[in-house]
Amino acid sequence: MQTSPLIKCQIISTADKQKPIYSISIEDGDEVQRRFNDFEKFYEKVRESGLLSSAIGTPPKKKFLQADTKLADKRKLWVEQFTHELILNHSDKEIVQKFFEMDTFREDEMVCLGSSERKNAKPSDFDFLKTIGKGSFGRVYLVRHRVNRKLYAMKVMGKEHIKKRNEVKHIMAERNVLISNVNHPFLVALHYSFQTKDKLYFVLDYLNGGELFFHLQKERHFSEARSRFYTAEIGSALGHLHDNNIIYRDLKPENLLLDRSGHVILTDFGLCKENMNPTDTTETFCGTPEYLAPEILLKKPYDRTVDWWCLGSVLYEMLVGLPPFYSKDRAEMYERILHQKLAVPPTVTPSCRDILNKLLDKVCDRRLGAVDDFNEIKSHSFFTPIDFEKLQRKELKPPFVPKIKDELDVSQIDREFTSQQPNPGFAYSRNIRYSSRHRLPWIQLRIIVNYYQT
Repeated sequence: MQTSPLIKCQIISTADKQKPIYSISIEDGDEVQRRFNDFEKFYEKVRESGLLSSAIGTPPKKKFLQADTKLADKRKLWVEQFTHELILNHSDKEIVQKFFEMDTFREDEMVCLGSSERKNAKPSDFDFLKTIGKGSFGRVYLVRHRVNRKLYAMKVMGKEHIKKRNEVKHIMAERNVLISNVNHPFLVALHYSFQTKDKLYFVLDYLNGGELFFHLQKERHFSEARSRFYTAEIGSALGHLHDNNIIYRDLKPENLLLDRSGHVILTDFGLCKENMNPTDTTETFCGTPEYLAPEILLKKPYDRTVDWWCLGSVLYEMLVGLPPFYSKDRAEMYERILHQKLAVPPTVTPSCRDILNKLLDKVCDRRLGAVDDFNEIKSHSFFTPIDFEKLQRKELKPPFVPKIKDELDVSQIDREFTSQQPNPGFAYSRNIRYSSRHRLPWIQLRIIVNYYQT
């Protein structure tokens, strides 16, 4: 049975009230904006090609003395019905794809990105089951491989959008890092990567325990024991990246997922910096505002210790419910990161207070981890209850296990994503809602840095 597509039509008022714009969204994908005469002209084209059924009448015309509101309602209804007919029955036709700006793929245009588990994977090898994520470059779907029947998370990204945002090198850096992640228990792994004419595809581990941010929002804050467990697993993942000369640079609760057993897994490697030896520095401005280390804000060369600043920030947020120097006013937040003393809640233990102060030391050379990286951090007394060898083998029982009925249960994933029907034909949305915690655009970072240097 063919699923009826979700069509949304909104009328956008213009200076000329007689010529409003119709904004069409299909399956919460791209918004396509057209005037009514565009639909009229397109109607004639598809009618001549024999695509329309007799159920779709001619475009409504203004009748003598007819009220404008009645005409507007009739035209909106007609546009919805016309669009529904074409998308439901003729979305594979080039003329329809072009008018609605549908980003579609052809399998004969599939080109492999390079080495991965299997080189000849393609979109039709998978059944698309649910939407489980959305970001600035594309969407993430729960998919099942048609041959091995395994479940994966497939990240589908629109090439055009990536190029427009000048992010090609970051997507490829993410892929390179993903390929090296296969053997680490707390890093998401890449199983397939391929591309079509318009899209890039990463097929990843499927994790249905939910974002750490999702659980933190629900529970406000975590206990010290639970926070310690997660920090140990996150630190282990970061230490592994550092051992492979990779700086992560974008640690935050949104990039940490729980598996169904309750272990935390690091995801999203788009801001990773490769080929960074222990003494190397870099100067690229990137990250998420709440977690930027002082040296990044001051436009100084920085090294892998920025990741340990972020680890301290995430630990603090797990304990308190907010990042350490948080303010709704971004300039004030940067001022606090640079100059304000850390306010540690009195309820934490002395060892927890100490590790927070040392990870969030504003002087990177004094920061915990500056000398011997993660070996130095895991030796801190805060981690005395953790056996890191057992942790690495996943032999320690997680302090929280997500309530999941089966592998297809997505109840721990935000309904903002799962309520949307999967439609891999639409790679990204032009009206994505960014949270205040989204990655800060580099141009804005440079403006802020210049402000603090004057």
